[in-house]
Amino acid sequence: IRIIDPVWTNELCVATWRVGFTAQVPIFRPAARRYGYRMEMFQRDLTLEARPRGFHLVTREIENAIPELRSLRIGLIHLLIRHTSASLTLNENASPDVRRDFTSWIDASVPERPTSHAWTHTTEGADDMPAHIKGSITGFDLTIPVRNGRFHLGTWQGIYLCEHRDHGGARSLTATGWGDSG
Repeated sequence: IRIIDPVWTNELCVATWRVGFTAQVPIFRPAARRYGYRMEMFQRDLTLEARPRGFHLVTREIENAIPELRSLRIGLIHLLIRHTSASLTLNENASPDVRRDFTSWIDASVPERPTSHAWTHTTEGADDMPAHIKGSITGFDLTIPVRNGRFHLGTWQGIYLCEHRDHGGARSLTATGWGDSG
């Protein structure tokens, strides 16, 4: 699908789609400025300090580690954690009880020593195979909207580092951003 001949009015774009119908597509556009359509793309590797097993709020730490973010008026950031025994997720940022409940639930759901079977992948320790499964459940990447140089999250949303190992060490992420910097 491709937009042909977009017409901008305030914060709406009226466009004829290639498939032949007209649609009103809401967009964010500051009323006082016109877009310069200066597209920017960047990629940055960052490291999060080692943390104990659990769910840790890392939104501001990640945001502050990406100085290029501040140049984007509108865009997206893709975050990838480059590990298979830790993960990323987006959830409530206000109550630490939510993070504790996540930890309790996931540890009970994927135990180190299940009663119905035995893990065969145990070379790196009893917490390693469960950590891989937990990572697959919660996910290894996030795509987050950017508005005016900051993550554009809901009021109660934050990025969690989900550390699934007892001693996982520092965690490496790659942030890839793109958007309008005009």
